[in-house]
Amino acid sequence: MPEHIKKQLQEEIRQLEHELAHELPAEIKKAVAMGDLSENAEYHMAKQRQEFVNARLGQLKKRMAELSLVNLANIPKDRAAFGSTVIVYDSSKDEEIEYKLVTSEESDVNKGLISTTSPIGRSLIGKQVGDMALVVTPNGNRELEVLKLTTIHESEEMGA
Repeated sequence: MPEHIKKQLQEEIRQLEHELAHELPAEIKKAVAMGDLSENAEYHMAKQRQEFVNARLGQLKKRMAELSLVNLANIPKDRAAFGSTVIVYDSSKDEEIEYKLVTSEESDVNKGLISTTSPIGRSLIGKQVGDMALVVTPNGNRELEVLKLTTIHESEEMGA
């Protein structure tokens, strides 16, 4: 797992755990002291936030576990996969585009960072130079021809 993603997730987990353990109990205690809970907006908002924080913590911890299972040895050396940089020819736009396949946390379409779970990312996974990838989008289908491929293994060898 990329170190900066791990730190980003750990920081969000730390902040949410602090809120759950310290800030929300204080808010709930203050709201309870106001009396009648049935019409106490502060109490209901604090309880809703508590439910949201608990759910978000569960998602983040699950994602950390998933990302920790990524094993570099299992990533193909000759096909597009996580960490690959792929240059494609998009016939619908008549242009060459460079994409890097990244985690959903790192994705930034404007920078060419495409999540492996996005429609483009999913269509490129497993492709080699010369292969065609069909991307199904709400605006119609796009055909991408893989022109160049640099896998995560080659990137590491080059010190990228």
